[in-house]
Amino acid sequence: MVSIDALTVRFNGIAIFNNISFLINKKERMGLTGKNGAGKSTLLKVIIGEQEADEGGVSMSSDVTLGYLPQHMNVVNDDSIINETLKAFEEVNALEKSIEKITNDISERTDYESDSYHKLIDKLTEQTQRFDILNGANARAEAEKTLKGLGFLASEFDKPTSTLSGGWRMRIELAKIILRKPQLLLLDEPTNHLDIEAIYWLENFLKSYYGAIVLISHDRAFLDGVTQRTVEISLGKIYDYKANYSTYEVLRKERRQQLINAYENQKKQIEKTEEFINRFRYQATKAVQVQSKIKQLAKVERIEIDDEDKASIHFRFPPAPRSGTIVVEAKDLNKSYGDKEVLKELNLIIERGEKVAFVGKNGEGKSTLAKVIIGELEHTGGLKLGHNLKIGYFAQNQELLLDGNKTVFETIDDIAVGDIRKNVRGLLGSFLFSGEDIDKKVKVLSGGEKTRLALSKLILEPYNLLVLDEPTNHLDIRSKEVLKNALNQYDGTLIVVSHDRDFLNGLTERIYEFTEKRTKLFIGNIYQFLEKKNLENLDLLDKKSVLKSTEVKKESSVNKLQYEERKKLQREIRKLDTQIAKTENEIEKIEQKILDLNLILSDSAKIEAENLDYADLYKQVQKLNKTLDEKTYEWEVLSEQKEDMELKNN
Repeated sequence: MVSIDALTVRFNGIAIFNNISFLINKKERMGLTGKNGAGKSTLLKVIIGEQEADEGGVSMSSDVTLGYLPQHMNVVNDDSIINETLKAFEEVNALEKSIEKITNDISERTDYESDSYHKLIDKLTEQTQRFDILNGANARAEAEKTLKGLGFLASEFDKPTSTLSGGWRMRIELAKIILRKPQLLLLDEPTNHLDIEAIYWLENFLKSYYGAIVLISHDRAFLDGVTQRTVEISLGKIYDYKANYSTYEVLRKERRQQLINAYENQKKQIEKTEEFINRFRYQATKAVQVQSKIKQLAKVERIEIDDEDKASIHFRFPPAPRSGTIVVEAKDLNKSYGDKEVLKELNLIIERGEKVAFVGKNGEGKSTLAKVIIGELEHTGGLKLGHNLKIGYFAQNQELLLDGNKTVFETIDDIAVGDIRKNVRGLLGSFLFSGEDIDKKVKVLSGGEKTRLALSKLILEPYNLLVLDEPTNHLDIRSKEVLKNALNQYDGTLIVVSHDRDFLNGLTERIYEFTEKRTKLFIGNIYQFLEKKNLENLDLLDKKSVLKSTEVKKESSVNKLQYEERKKLQREIRKLDTQIAKTENEIEKIEQKILDLNLILSDSAKIEAENLDYADLYKQVQKLNKTLDEKTYEWEVLSEQKEDMELKNN
């Protein structure tokens, strides 16, 4: 579908890509991976034509449609959320008008055997197929379904987009892109502005997407859930693996070890051959053997081991001073922004040494409570902080809080005190700032570099409470693993706001879900929490009562369904089986009717002989196609519900 051919791209004389080639096939699920700055975003820009190649290029057929979501986008308009989203259907509207016009033209013609007539029929077929792929008959319903999946409430659909934050506007752009259903989706960090539930929805949507996907993400769980192929970009080269990210990591390690073993074996053989040549070079009786060995050596294809980019941050948090047993206690806490109430009568207790996650939809108050705890925001109601508390804080908008006119070195040196001032360069080196990097102005740093710089500030002094608000947004997967390991070894109390499932898994065992202006406590890991949430959502879809939220003890049985829940699921699965079978039977009958009518439409002699009305026949086909779309959509919804229930039942 798309071919990258001997591509070379240079910046300031340095090759970002050096003669790389690979194919993107139909229905491909590809993850692009590599360190920040490796060239992942640049490659997407080359594919869509925003970035020129120095050598080689990208080739694709002219009818391939592309959808591209960049990492950053400025979107400014005053349309409502729903109207802006419906702009995705400009192609649908154009197709609808064209199909109507062609249908009218055909109904007025009688030259059934002419080339122009057959070309018109072909054009009509092609446009109708495209209209069906775009689900044009259900455009608004599709738009609303997608917006809800990405976290919008139906009550917000008429809200002006100008009142939304940049992250929510990006969600609308993502909705428009996936509603256009391009043949190739190019997504650069699509989860950066999504909460955990929206990420889960997008992951499931992309799994069944009809076209090809090239995905850049630092979310390991998201990559594993969506992709089936991983292309690593490292030091200007690419390494292609037919596997998701976690499997790629294993295969990459095995492949490199095999290559090293082969290299060592070959090296020994070459040394042995060279030793023989040098030993018997001047002995006439061995001349034939020596010449044979020389020729043999010349034919050897030398194994090369590619350079490996091993640069990674490495650090540990200083030991935490002892604090009081109760670190944070909120009692009937309230917080409003003007007339907008965000937190209402909120209650929670966090004790010394606990590692706690704040999760929930964006806008539910996670960051607000974090700022209340650190004293940045005022509130009403009770908030008690523990004795001898020293708080370290990482803000979600950390890059805006750094002084852009300072250098990297000045940022740390100006606030470092005591013995650590003697080792500022060493500290910065631990976060991959060395040489000329430490003299860079903060304003020219990438998002990932600013995140690393902000994290380095947290180890300048010992804290016994760390409050981290989305600390992984701009970190590559390797850096996130280092941060996670450091936090696991940290002996203080941790509050982390994050939507990254892989990062939270194994780090926190207490989860506060922010919903309806309050919090609900869940004891368990993030996947157990999501399993419980998904079961509740299924119940809501079936208009059942939501399972009562209870605090679950830390036991291995926490992720197993109780007997009554399992029986209930099995009943629902049987009911869905009946509905699916009925829908499949209806679809089969409709498809047969469409096939029969198409056979008649393709037989112009029969139409003329029996004096049939072509326009009427075609309208019947259109009506049946619309019904087929509706029934197919119904079947997809039922099948997805059944699949989800079966997963929970296993």
